[in-house]
Amino acid sequence: MPDLNKNVFSWYSPHLEQETHLVRWGHFGKPVLLFPTAGGDAEEVERFHLIGAVGDLIMSGRIKVYSIDSVAGRTWLSGEHSPEFCSRVQNLFDMYIYKEVVPAIRKDCASPDIDIIATGASIGAFNAVASLCRHPDAFSLAIGMSGTFDLSKYLQGRMNDDFYFSSPVHYLPGLKESPLLEALRKRMILLPTGEGRWEDVGESWRLAAILGEKGIPNRVDPWGVDYDHNWVTWRAMLPRYLAEYS
Repeated sequence: MPDLNKNVFSWYSPHLEQETHLVRWGHFGKPVLLFPTAGGDAEEVERFHLIGAVGDLIMSGRIKVYSIDSVAGRTWLSGEHSPEFCSRVQNLFDMYIYKEVVPAIRKDCASPDIDIIATGASIGAFNAVASLCRHPDAFSLAIGMSGTFDLSKYLQGRMNDDFYFSSPVHYLPGLKESPLLEALRKRMILLPTGEGRWEDVGESWRLAAILGEKGIPNRVDPWGVDYDHNWVTWRAMLPRYLAEYS
């Protein structure tokens, strides 16, 4: 296997109040923050060969890939906590990304203001899009593969502010003209999705309609019924889009 210059960074997160991990593959290139699926850890994307799928782009110096633990996703899936607690962790997870992970990536890239591509699949797609929508000063592009963009099914009917402001499909419709909205109109959100087993292309179209109403550039790419909601699909998708935008 080629030398992908893998490195693991660990620190105690004051936002999440636990030890966290940031894994990096690559020597130089455009930084890409690759979110795991709902219950995944920072090395999930390597075990399921997504890093190998973009290995040529890493080796050629076009991208450096980073991944983190899915702290918020694990909290949602555990079934052990109230909707309010899970929503709070989701909001804190966003702050951890912006206040801790983004600075760590920029330090590793030796560039204090470099833009980052955010990507992921399923709930990882949610986190990628949510990160760009809240922080367009840090993220220039989101690639949300086979996205699960509405997590309100976990709320048991109890909407709360932490969840609302973490969820683009909920807060974007009410977003007024502002510097944030102006910044978002200079960014891009790609929504590729299969249409096979376990996929719901309607999630991507719903988000696209909300983004379009606000003038935020976006594109839905349906891949057809031969592409299911699984790693085979995402290993086909991610190299194509990173090659196009890196």
